[in-house]
Amino acid sequence: MIDELLVEPGRPPGLMTRDPRATFGLDKAAGKEKLKELVERLSILQQRLFAERERSLLLVLQGLDASGKDGVIRKVFTGVNPQGCRVVSFKAPTSTELAHDFLWRIHGALPERGYIGVFNRSHYEDIVTVRMLGLVPEQVWKRRPRDVNAFERTLADEGTTIVKVFLNVSKEEQAERFQERIADPEKRWKFRKADLETHKRFAEYMSAYDEAIEATSKRWAPWHIVPADRNWVKSLAVAALVVDALERMDPTLPDPEPGIEHLEIV
Repeated sequence: MIDELLVEPGRPPGLMTRDPRATFGLDKAAGKEKLKELVERLSILQQRLFAERERSLLLVLQGLDASGKDGVIRKVFTGVNPQGCRVVSFKAPTSTELAHDFLWRIHGALPERGYIGVFNRSHYEDIVTVRMLGLVPEQVWKRRPRDVNAFERTLADEGTTIVKVFLNVSKEEQAERFQERIADPEKRWKFRKADLETHKRFAEYMSAYDEAIEATSKRWAPWHIVPADRNWVKSLAVAALVVDALERMDPTLPDPEPGIEHLEIV
């Protein structure tokens, strides 16, 4: 499954050609059982990473509105110790943030050594969203993938493993989720009228993400396209990617003080 999710560096992701309802040959019951196993494994690996305090992991979650970023975070990180995990949501930049370069606010949100960081939206908003809304000139957003590649290369060199995920929701599923939000008083606050404009321009946004992902899927920070129409598949895929990254990092517990194993507490 992980191989199928990967966007090979230099190749187009082909977002509109990928099946957002793919199951990778699994059924829902088996998928949920596997997710449970991965969540338990993630808890152990996170503890080791926190104890080691030498490297960090950054999960970047991108996707159109209603692709399910919040739900993925709840499902995948339900067993993680909050002491070693930080989730940051990036909204429209403040006046202070706009007074700096576009990566300034990203630097301050990065996970420190020993931590898992989760970006709910990210610096990729400053490539795609600003382009679609006409907030910066073309020459500005066109050069930003180059800057992001250099930035992420530096993070990787300094010990941060980057897992980048695009949640690939279909236009039809997005419409259904929007309607659910409108109908449910507990979810209505999530919906904005501006979301309708994004929905109308669905194909344009997907094309813009195609370009951005192709330009920034690199060996040190590759992209993964996760089918997002089925919630259980989405959570399972993201959990598999995070656990796989941590397994490859192989964090180790520090050695205990000499002789501590022989102590008796009375």
